[in-house]
Amino acid sequence: MLDKFEKYLIGKGYSQSTPSGHRSTTYDYAKVRIPKICEKERITVEQLADNINCYVQKYDFNGNESDFGNKSHRAFINALKRFEEFVDSLK
Repeated sequence: MLDKFEKYLIGKGYSQSTPSGHRSTTYDYAKVRIPKICEKERITVEQLADNINCYVQKYDFNGNESDFGNKSHRAFINALKRFEEFVDSLK
């Protein structure tokens, strides 16, 4: 599912690499941020997808995990929101 998410992000115009050739947003969201949240929550990617709205609320402003969601210039919550869009696009 994460490979499809990465392809979804590429299709939406998110960058695959930085100007210097390093991996960029698509890799970071699909291979780092979302798996880290799954690890932290002790859930599978499929369980995250099934309950994505709850996790977005949990990690966004005023949520129980908002401090974590705000790390790295809000990369975690932004990854969750993009994952939510991806999951919604599958319905």
